[in-house]
Amino acid sequence: MPKPRKTLVLLDQTPYYHCVSRCVRRAFLCGFDTLSGKSYEHRRQWIIDRMKLLAEIFAIDICAYTVMSNHYHVILHVDTQTATSWSEQQVIDRWQHLFSLPVIVQRYLAREPLSRVERDAVTELTTKWRMRLQEISWFMRCLNEPIARQANQEDGCTGRYWEGRFKSQALLDEKALAACMAYVDLNPIRAGLAETPEQSEYTSINERVHQFKKNSDHSERPSTPDGLLPFAGYPREDRPKGIPFRLKDYLQLVDWTGRAILENKRGSISQHAPPILDRLQLDTKHWLYITQHFESRFKGMVGACHALKAACKKLNFRRTPNLGAVSELLN
Repeated sequence: MPKPRKTLVLLDQTPYYHCVSRCVRRAFLCGFDTLSGKSYEHRRQWIIDRMKLLAEIFAIDICAYTVMSNHYHVILHVDTQTATSWSEQQVIDRWQHLFSLPVIVQRYLAREPLSRVERDAVTELTTKWRMRLQEISWFMRCLNEPIARQANQEDGCTGRYWEGRFKSQALLDEKALAACMAYVDLNPIRAGLAETPEQSEYTSINERVHQFKKNSDHSERPSTPDGLLPFAGYPREDRPKGIPFRLKDYLQLVDWTGRAILENKRGSISQHAPPILDRLQLDTKHWLYITQHFESRFKGMVGACHALKAACKKLNFRRTPNLGAVSELLN
């Protein structure tokens, strides 16, 4: 039985979450429909544009994404510290980009005199909106609903566009984050739609590679594509906000992984594995397996055994999911 979404989000354990939404019946509603001969490829860009717009409004960042013909993946980073720092006015300004404001809030913005009860009601609303602007469920709702309405209007029909629930996985440590990001970025390569990361359309790795090439000096902190969370380098005291890896190392890792996946031969794994695998203490064969079977091998939260046990204990789970797979592949 599916678990309530609130039991799958543990912001005191990790800010990183892998989310997946699939089209109904896994139909190619964002790709080329061979039955009708129609192409819906342009809808993939709809999803990316909407995703990046929401990243500007919510206190949620995009680490990686891939938009396929019948589903999409996105790895989100929840920034509670930023949400806490917003003023009431900033919260209202962000919320009104998504929804119409109640009359009482409109009066507050117009600086009309309000009673104490009315002022408390405004404060209560902004507090609720502040929480929603850092919730994954609201981010995904504001992403999926407009896309569904736009697609239905284009098709001249009604009904569901996405499956009822999006899938969510908590990524409890750096190993899980790196493996899931590579899994998401290499989706088109595994599907045989591209041979290299830079040829993978509608992916974050495509954006990052092309932005990296634009930086002639290839500095340690090159500019980041709009709407994506930057790479901040390895953990240290003065590390800025961002993904806890170096961009060069991650690009090398994804490129090496993609080549190994394409070879598809037993014993063909190169001995010249990127050093980031040594830092994460991951076996190369296990890494390649994880980046091809992340969703099917791990159900729910993913991380080291101790992090997984701690999260399940806090949630009062009777058993620890993924413990066997994590012990074998991540420890």
